[in-house]
Amino acid sequence: LTKKINNNTYYNSSAHMVWLGDRTRHINSAHVEYLSGIINPIGIKCGAKLDIKDLELIIKKLNPNNESGKIILICRFGEQYIEKDLPKLIKMVTKNNFNVIWSCDPMHGNTYNSKNHYKTRSFKTIINELKLFFNIHYHSSTYPGAVHFEFTPNNVTECVGGIRNIKESDLHINYETACDPRLNHEQSLELAFVITDLINATQ
Repeated sequence: LTKKINNNTYYNSSAHMVWLGDRTRHINSAHVEYLSGIINPIGIKCGAKLDIKDLELIIKKLNPNNESGKIILICRFGEQYIEKDLPKLIKMVTKNNFNVIWSCDPMHGNTYNSKNHYKTRSFKTIINELKLFFNIHYHSSTYPGAVHFEFTPNNVTECVGGIRNIKESDLHINYETACDPRLNHEQSLELAFVITDLINATQ
């Protein structure tokens, strides 16, 4: 639902934050055209298939006035690619003096299918990407401003690892998600302590 604020301003009121995904993230897409016409904060998902030159054009189109708080770059490279790809992205943003919020989503880039055919994620890999995200920003003199996770307070067995050391052979015990695997309450609390340590280390 898009509401007209005045003669030249529109606001999408259907979500807390609208975002541009991997599959529609190119300068000539209808999705980009639509987002360029609203004043919402806009998240842009940045994965391993990111075209940095195209993203540069997209940011300029979505935020022509370089407004602070308008663009959130949701980094989801996966542990395997973040050390190679994130510095390139930071370099482009810094070169253009773009005002962006740097967000880390260590969930989606680390999803895989287990041997027993469950869609899952490794808690260790999630933590490793998160640590690399903070470390790269620290050495780039940029600020890690946000994180994104999928979790539940329920005692699910959807992501392997963590303090209880859930194994792939345990996934069937309480696998409830209808879409993406979530961290359970124990893994979420453990993650919160890790984030606290990472924030304190950058102060």
